[in-house]
Amino acid sequence: MIGVVAGSPLVLTVRLESVTEGVLATGTVTGQLSGECGRCLQHFTEALQVEFVELFAYPDSTTDATTDDEVSRLEGERLDLEPVVRDAVVVSLPLTPLCQPDCAGLCPDCGERLDDLPDGHTHTMFDPRWAALAGRFGAETEPVDQQPTAEGHPTTSQE
Repeated sequence: MIGVVAGSPLVLTVRLESVTEGVLATGTVTGQLSGECGRCLQHFTEALQVEFVELFAYPDSTTDATTDDEVSRLEGERLDLEPVVRDAVVVSLPLTPLCQPDCAGLCPDCGERLDDLPDGHTHTMFDPRWAALAGRFGAETEPVDQQPTAEGHPTTSQE
């Protein structure tokens, strides 16, 4: 639902330090995220800023003997930051992206964004629990107004 658009630029600010076991890469990735709100389905963009730290071990270091985790390795005099940056960005993405923290979502009846609708937006509906009795006795059911609560779920009240 949200991610970095393929081909869009990312800016890396990286500090490389020589340490006993290899090279420590510390940095920040900045860019632009593009996605769809998990509540109202509106497209939005937001800034991305993620920090990362990764040790790139020397080929013959004792890192393999002292750690159980998979350790990144230097390849000659080069190190590959792509997997580190990708992992840092993916882990930072929200599971349910929101266009704004207080997004109310969609109206369950008409499908319009609740934030775009006027206050007190309701739909007149007939209570389905009385439909069988109304048909049997020839009476019409009374309309029920449904009003969304603060959580966006409708509450029913007979007038």
